[in-house]
Amino acid sequence: MKSSVASLALAGLLVAPAVGLDVPQNVRNLYNSIRAQGSCKKELKGGFYSQEGDSKNFGYCGDHLDDYGIMYLQGKNGNLVNMDIDCDGALGKGDGSCDSSTDTQGQTTFQDTVAGYNKGIKDLNAYIHSFVVLGNDGSKSGYVTFKPEQYGIEPLSIVAVVCGDKMFYGVWGDTNGDDGPPLIGEVSDSLGRACYGSAVNGNEAHDDNDVLYIAFTGSDAVPGANGAKWNAKSFTEFESSLESLGNKLVQRIGSTSGGGGGSNPPPPPTCSWTGHCLGAKCSSDGDCDGDLVCKSKKCSNV
Repeated sequence: MKSSVASLALAGLLVAPAVGLDVPQNVRNLYNSIRAQGSCKKELKGGFYSQEGDSKNFGYCGDHLDDYGIMYLQGKNGNLVNMDIDCDGALGKGDGSCDSSTDTQGQTTFQDTVAGYNKGIKDLNAYIHSFVVLGNDGSKSGYVTFKPEQYGIEPLSIVAVVCGDKMFYGVWGDTNGDDGPPLIGEVSDSLGRACYGSAVNGNEAHDDNDVLYIAFTGSDAVPGANGAKWNAKSFTEFESSLESLGNKLVQRIGSTSGGGGGSNPPPPPTCSWTGHCLGAKCSSDGDCDGDLVCKSKKCSNV
């Protein structure tokens, strides 16, 4: 088991992934502190599998939901989660290929919202859009169900992914159905290949549980119709269009996780009013410390 994000670099040399962003120091510190801690203290929902056939010792963690306004995926004993590939959407079943995988569907969960942006596309394209799968529907199968919306994560909001000692931005673009064991740690084909090159595809996952997925709460984490290049023609074009907002959101992650944000990005403002800091619940700007404002019932610096 790898003990820090720095040790991911070797794996990244074995394939030809996309360039990606350098992992900011505050995110690197968060990554290392999560792994050193071992297990989530404030698990929002557990009982998930990182891959079929392993233990159901994985789940959604809310340890920094109140202070940073983030939720992430975590296993036990220092594990994070793996990276599986999702090919649902515009190039899903009947409309394209996912190597020889047949575990695809012709639409993503938020297809109607994407189409409603009126950008000339009807749904997300797994070969172009960087998206992450969050949430599980076990209502029919009897497996565990989890809805990120209950914790302030909004559809098509930004998700930061640390993989192969690089960081990429995606959006929460799909959910897992009830056709098998409840899995977590799944991304679009394009994002998986950006992380690990040809080592992952519709038939091959990145099995090591060393990938960090960070979802951000609040409406300010949603690019909306005009905050992303939804009609992009390539992964690079779409993922790059998320960077400006993604970098702002990453500023939420401060020094509590092991030492501040450095120069790119800086740590969040100092908070002296306990319980009213970044990510705390609020009903008005007066409920938030200093220059923080109340957005989507959460204290925000955006």
